[in-house]
Amino acid sequence: MKSKKTFASQLTNRYLVIVRNEEDFAEKTTLTFTYAKLTMFIVSICMIIFIISLFLVNTLLKQWFDPRYAQAESNRKLIELSLAVDSLEHVIVQSHQFFNSFQYIVSGDSTLETENAYLASVDDRSVDGKIMRSQTEGDLQPSKIDTEFREEFEESGVEMLTSASLAPSSQLDELFFFSPLGGIISAPYNPKIGHYGVDVVSKKNEPIKSVADGTVIMASWTQDAGYVITLQHRSNVISVYKHNSSLLKKTGDFVSAGDVVAIIGNTGELTTGPHLHFELWYNGNPMNPEEFVSF
Repeated sequence: MKSKKTFASQLTNRYLVIVRNEEDFAEKTTLTFTYAKLTMFIVSICMIIFIISLFLVNTLLKQWFDPRYAQAESNRKLIELSLAVDSLEHVIVQSHQFFNSFQYIVSGDSTLETENAYLASVDDRSVDGKIMRSQTEGDLQPSKIDTEFREEFEESGVEMLTSASLAPSSQLDELFFFSPLGGIISAPYNPKIGHYGVDVVSKKNEPIKSVADGTVIMASWTQDAGYVITLQHRSNVISVYKHNSSLLKKTGDFVSAGDVVAIIGNTGELTTGPHLHFELWYNGNPMNPEEFVSF
């Protein structure tokens, strides 16, 4: 009578698998195994496949199998775009303040200072990059007394500027100005119509040179004048070059007299063709460039 085998003995029984040739029944190879070893082998293979699949699903195949991946990626891009927009908005406000401050120094227009103070207050109230504008345009309107004073000033402003620009100065006599560009003057200096410089027409792609040693205090783009570069010289003299096609110097650069700072162009809304609009300012007042520079 055969004894009943237990489950443990069945797992540990050794079995032999013989592989023979079908034609001549020659023995090719033999395999010895037990059910316990076979079970462990199958379980190990399954575990390895499971771990590899889990790794791929959470890394390389995440964008196809994880439904949260697309949402997380969209949120990340949205945050990056929001930060970029906030940074650009802050830069625009600062640029506007800088241009207004420069225009105020050059022209002495009090409305520009008021607008610049408004922008500064707006920038100070920015929270998380979002501008909180609490003032309205009505807050920036001048009072009746200011309006009357401005009208009186504007009636005599042109004469004051003209006389100031023609006043002799020993400091200016010591300066020698190079010609920024050789060409034909198409529009002369006329402060009565707000034309505080001369328009010089020349060949295409002609280089524009610095009229004297100085430092670049502005090299940027404006809606009206296109690419503009402004140099600060000694004796409180400022030279301005407008409507350029490209700028070759940046803010803060020191340039020598005769150095190329830009290329003639036709940029900006207030232009009718390729030319250079050149201005000279002394102590905040415009001067006729033809009296100091030979074009």
